[in-house]
Amino acid sequence: MPWIYLVLGVLAGGILLFFGLSFVCFFLVFYVPKGEREAHYKIPRGPQFDERREELISLIRAQESLPFERVYLTAFDGTKLAARYYHVRDGAPLQIGFHGYRGTSLRDFCGGAALARENGINLLLVDQRGHGLSGGHFLTLGVKERYDCLSWVRYAVQRFGDIPISLAGISMGAATVLMAAELGLPANVKGIIADSPYTSPKDILLRGAKDNHIPAFIFYPLLAAGTRLYGGFRLGEASAIEAVSRTPIPILLIHGEEDGFVPREMSEELAAACTGDPVRVTFPRAGHGISYLADPERYASVVLSFLRSCGAL
Repeated sequence: MPWIYLVLGVLAGGILLFFGLSFVCFFLVFYVPKGEREAHYKIPRGPQFDERREELISLIRAQESLPFERVYLTAFDGTKLAARYYHVRDGAPLQIGFHGYRGTSLRDFCGGAALARENGINLLLVDQRGHGLSGGHFLTLGVKERYDCLSWVRYAVQRFGDIPISLAGISMGAATVLMAAELGLPANVKGIIADSPYTSPKDILLRGAKDNHIPAFIFYPLLAAGTRLYGGFRLGEASAIEAVSRTPIPILLIHGEEDGFVPREMSEELAAACTGDPVRVTFPRAGHGISYLADPERYASVVLSFLRSCGAL
């Protein structure tokens, strides 16, 4: 019965093809190239970034020139995590910053770090797993990073004692801090600032597939299988929109009105899902994660007002 061998061969080939394609999809989306781990001056392309490139570079250089302490901890799964600690004064409020997808803390927080420093806030800028000096080679769009956030908060409380803490994130970092909000964070965490957040890993991946004209019904199942097989996590196990519906922590949502990566509608959905009364602010003519540069004075006013209102400043 040679037809049986033919069928078995086709099935085996199909299975191998599925596993191979799922690995390729996983690798392309979640692997962080070595050259991007500390690429502080790698500015995204596009008109909005191009016109602010020199300003971004100047802010990055200013932050890079400041003295800092390199600190480390071990994550829940044994991954070594790294961060830069910038000290302003003893007993000051602390902000913990989480950068975005294949980003760096110096680049993504070049504006926010200056704002914190000018207002007497100590700053802990985290290298997300797979980035900078932190261990690992793959990111997880916030699924594992949310537990890293919890670890950094616990580290800060143990080291600095009873001080007010705010969490801040850009893009993937924004989703990370929102997802962490439901993990029973210490009471020291007074507020969360989420700049350009997405609603869930699944939502942003489907959006990316649509924007790049990739059939989602093929791409997403392959990617979901890849995360389970090669990343040890499930895309559906974390959701920012579900987390914000379960936390009393005050939340500030910021979004550029011309964000071409994470649609501002996602901030609207997050605001609608919050249990409390979130503050949601959009910035005209601002692209992804650069609302600060679009209107520094208004951005500073919004952030400082929020931090004061929730007791984080």
